[in-house]
Amino acid sequence: MPTVLTRNAGSSRSDYSREMGGLLESETRSEVPKISPESRETIAPKWAGSRKKLNKQSLDYVLRSGLAGGLAGCAAKTVVGPLDRVKILFQASNPQFAKYTGSWFGVVTAMRDINRQDGIQGLFRGHSATLLRIFPYAAIKFLAYEQIRSVVIKDRSQETPLRRLLSGSLAGITSVFFTYPLEVIRVRLAFETKHDSRSSLRSICQQIYHEHPPTPAQSISSSIVSSTSTISSPPLRAAASTLASTASTLETVTPRAGLANFYRGFSPTLWGMLPYAGMSFLTHDTAGDWLRHPRIASYTTIPESQLPPSSASPSPATPYDPCKPLPLRSWAELFSGGIAGLVSQTASYPLEVIRRRMQVGGAVGDGHKLGMSETARRIFAEKGFRGFWVGLGIGYFKVVPMVAVSFFVYERAKLALGI
Repeated sequence: MPTVLTRNAGSSRSDYSREMGGLLESETRSEVPKISPESRETIAPKWAGSRKKLNKQSLDYVLRSGLAGGLAGCAAKTVVGPLDRVKILFQASNPQFAKYTGSWFGVVTAMRDINRQDGIQGLFRGHSATLLRIFPYAAIKFLAYEQIRSVVIKDRSQETPLRRLLSGSLAGITSVFFTYPLEVIRVRLAFETKHDSRSSLRSICQQIYHEHPPTPAQSISSSIVSSTSTISSPPLRAAASTLASTASTLETVTPRAGLANFYRGFSPTLWGMLPYAGMSFLTHDTAGDWLRHPRIASYTTIPESQLPPSSASPSPATPYDPCKPLPLRSWAELFSGGIAGLVSQTASYPLEVIRRRMQVGGAVGDGHKLGMSETARRIFAEKGFRGFWVGLGIGYFKVVPMVAVSFFVYERAKLALGI
């Protein structure tokens, strides 16, 4: 009898141990839930306390985001390099290519003529200066956007269109301030069309630096001196002499050349960057939100199992940071970037035309430095209201794929770099 009881008890303990072992194994397997696109907003806070906080102000993050932005800018500009050359020739009213403006066939014909005259290199004339400018420009723009966004938008409750617009605009202004002289050089290189007047990068820089715009004070002084001889009244003669002396002094202190020439067209650039960069980032982020809607997220986002580890991953079991939105598939990312390019180009194009005309002022005229309002009046006098939209079609044809490729490469580079 005791032997039977002992055997039964041992059997019960063994069954109990196997049952508990299976239960613990089942709980261990289900400890980390699979995060679907629909449930990320609910589950993400659960991991918020255990995840390693991503410090966007760290040097590592700044360098990585800057590298991603620079690569994105170079890739985008290379894709549309030939179109960019033709667009500059159209916008700046180059006499040799003015006959091609106003039609899509004109764009193709202009590209064919450039290719026939100078080969493929002619289509990419000024591209080296473009890449030299675009890498720091795009790097500063994207890293500035990340930094400004982290200050302006601290959590999802502050994700408003106005804050997104402000973050993008300030990022664009920051980047263009540091890289604008390179843009002026690039436009000058792209504007040249005569085969016998090719200029090197160094000669273009020297030419811009030493351009001497006519001084209004000089003409005022000469007219006053010529009229002094006809004035008989001594008081009026003394006043005229004083005015002539003042004009001569103004002529002496007025800057006639130098680094200021590399910032021609900077004012309309700043005004144009407000809607361009602001609307670009705002539209891209908003379109991304729409494409991540729970009803279509399974078709537009990359499954979490296919994502590389993130530097802010809370644990090896969840390699991608659940507090970040899932990245879009390639077609969806390109689509959101294309829409961003379309909207931003429409909002800023008139100011871009004014900027181009101001940049090439020394190449098409007597070196007179035109102001923003004076340039706008000349454009309106020449072609009317339509003059502010010259080349908009090719602008769409260029900017839409350029912005799409830029955002696509940037987002994929961020994934590859673990940020």
